[in-house]
Order: sequence, then structure tokens, then C-alpha cells
Amino acid sequence: MQSKKLMAAAATVAASALVLVGCSSDGAGDGAGTTGGDTGTATGATKVSMVLWPGPEGDAMQQVVDFYNANQGVQDGVEVEQILLSREDTFSKQAALMSVESDEYDIYFTASYLIGQHAPYLSPAEEVDPSIYLAASVEGLQVEGVQFGVPLDTSLHYMYYREDLVDTLADPANAALYSSIANEVLGKSLTPNTDPATWTWDDALATAAFFTQSYNPDSPTRYGYALPAKNLLFNTMIWNNLLWGAGGNWLNDAGEPSISSDAGLRAIEIYATIYDKGLTSPDSAQWEYAETNAALTTGNAMMGLQWNAAFAELSTTGETAGNLGIAPPPGTGPRTHVHSLAVAQNKFSLNPEASQKWLAFLATEEAMAIYAEAGGVPSMPGILRGMVDTNASFENMIEYANEIGYSRPPLPREFDVYAALAEKLSPAWLGLESPESAAAAADQAMADLID
Repeated sequence: MQSKKLMAAAATVAASALVLVGCSSDGAGDGAGTTGGDTGTATGATKVSMVLWPGPEGDAMQQVVDFYNANQGVQDGVEVEQILLSREDTFSKQAALMSVESDEYDIYFTASYLIGQHAPYLSPAEEVDPSIYLAASVEGLQVEGVQFGVPLDTSLHYMYYREDLVDTLADPANAALYSSIANEVLGKSLTPNTDPATWTWDDALATAAFFTQSYNPDSPTRYGYALPAKNLLFNTMIWNNLLWGAGGNWLNDAGEPSISSDAGLRAIEIYATIYDKGLTSPDSAQWEYAETNAALTTGNAMMGLQWNAAFAELSTTGETAGNLGIAPPPGTGPRTHVHSLAVAQNKFSLNPEASQKWLAFLATEEAMAIYAEAGGVPSMPGILRGMVDTNASFENMIEYANEIGYSRPPLPREFDVYAALAEKLSPAWLGLESPESAAAAADQAMADLID
């Protein structure tokens, strides 16, 4: 039984998606939009429709669907049809359908950052065995202790850096200049720390300054840091690592917004220092994922927090190829944002039993091994360890997700909170507004969203 507060999210979803109510499925195949109990298949099996988005996830999932339909699905009497909506409109289309309690699709595509909003429209995922998943991936799909999603791909953040450049800090000849630059930028003398896994933000900032040509003309990189500072909700996810790493959170113990806490102000000040002190390109005010990758691979910058998905490109391209190091996000208590893509049963599906059979299979290592082989990044350590030979960062992924991974409070409007934080904080990241003023505005915007 969901709480009244959780069910109140229905009004929010309806309001945000009203314009899309009544739309038909975009590009759906035969059988999309059919009512429950549909057995219009060649074998007489019950057809289950599942939404995903196109791209590597949809491509990989199709391989799992095909395998199931030809094997376990025959025994279950279930045939799964995958419906690929657009990457831009999937969630808004689903929100419209949820708001009218539609039974058009049996299984929805969701994510940890949407689970609080989607939960009133989903059935619990009883088939998930937490012991075979990354803990943070499972926990991020729970609301009030109830599991609602079957985890698929997991995303988190690494501090990527140039190993070849950090190694030069061990040269005693660099110590005096490093200390002098640290004093100029941070107001304190520091000695080089050649182990990024133990960096505080002072270590990271001093190292970034040392590899910025305006402070060290001999630096092989023009800037020390690649800062994704664009007003973009996904950039807020990266910034959150600074907040949690300083011991902060979106909310305090009383459930009140707390960006104005000491940890929140410190997290804002770090970004402002990077930008104001010229440790990143002025253009980084408009940077996100692609620009951050470009800065690192071209040698424009020597380090930066970035998504784990960037490893394949960074490890094989340009200046970072063969020189790419991975460390946790810096901090007095390093933490990394973790979120998972997932699928979950539509609470209003007319094929609940058939849907549960498919989801039960999808929650097995057998299914996720097929998904991984086809290019997915499943949230199962047992599968990821077997893929380390093809992607060395999976070892880091397992370690960080289990040891320093965190999930945000599953708020009914979590996705909107990310967007509001980006809007209110990004001016302060660029030094255009004081940390105190921006944090107060962020707290108010969050309070308006969670009231």
C-alpha cells in the first residue's frame, strides 16, 4: 500500500505531461496498444509489451527478448514485444500514459532518478534478488523500502586523469613550483600527492593548477580540469559528488533542503574556484558530456569527473589513450553518484502474470549475460567481473558502487529537483552569484518541489 504522499505524485505527473495525454505509441509494432490478455500471436502465447529507448540499451535488450521468446517464453506461454520510443520523449510519453492509468504498455522503462515519480503507477518487483546486484543499484530503485524496478545498466562517476602527468609530480624538482602554485590558488602550501585515490579537493585543485599553463607555462595541457558547468540536470548529478563527498545531502535529518549547509557551500565553492581561477576553459560554462571528453582526449585538460560510460572513448582516443587513470571523486569521504536504468511492471497492466514471468527471467544472471554480451552494462558484479578483459573500468565500477556509491532521496519529483538545482547553482559555479545566495535559492526551489 503506497502512502498518501507517494500517491500525490499522480497530480504532478499529470500536470507535467497533460499535452501528451491521448497520444498513440510512436513507431510501435503490431500489437502495441492492445488490451490485456492479448494472445494474438502465432503460438497463442500472451503478448507482453515493454517500453525501452533506442540505442545500445534497446539493441542489447532485443537480444534478450529474442532469446526468451524462443526458449523460456515458450514454456511460460509468454511472448515479449519491445517498444522503442525516442530517447527524447520516452519518459514524457510514459508520464502521460501513467497520468490516465493507461494499460497500453505492460512494462515501463524507468530509472533511479524517476522511480519516486513512477512508483504510484508500478507494481513491486518481487523477483529481484538483491544478493546478485550492486547494492546501490538495487537501493536506488526502492521507495519506502519497496523494490519497484528490475535493474539494467548502472551509471556512476570516476575522476579520470592523465597517469603520465601525475607521475611527473614524483620528481622532486617539481615540489617547489607545485607548493608555490598551490599557495597562489588556494592560499596554502601543499606538497604533490601522486596517489589520486587519496586526493582531497585541495589536492585535486592544486594539481589542476599545476597543469594549467597560466600558472605553469611548461604544462603539457592548457588547463588542469575539464568542468561540465552547463545548466543541465545531468551536470548536477556530477556536482552532487562534491556535496556527498563533503558529508552533505539534499535533505537534512528533518527532511528539509540543505544545500545551504557547510557541505553544500563548500561544494559550490570548489566549482567556483575551478572556474574563477582559470583551471578550466572559459568555454566550460557550456560543457557537458561530449565537451568534457573532448577536453581530455585533445590534451586541453588533464583531469575531470565524468561518467563511467566515457571509459571506452577516453581509454582509446587521443592523449588519454594508454595514459588514462581512474580514481574515486575527491573528498574527505569520497562518494559517487550511482543510478540505474530499469524496467518495471505497469500497475494497470492487463497481463500481470505474464509480465511477472518475463521480469523474473530478466532478473536472472542468464538474461543479463546475454544483455552484457550484446553491449549492455548490467548491474550484476558476477557478470561485470567476466567482462573486465574488455573493459578494465568494470573493476572500479564494482568497487565504487558497493563501497562509496550513494542514492539520492527517492522524491516524487526527483528529476525536477535535478533541473532546479542546475538552474539555481550553475551561476554560482561560474562565479556569477555568491554560494550563499545560490544555495538559498536552490533550497527554496527544492522546498517548492517537495512540499
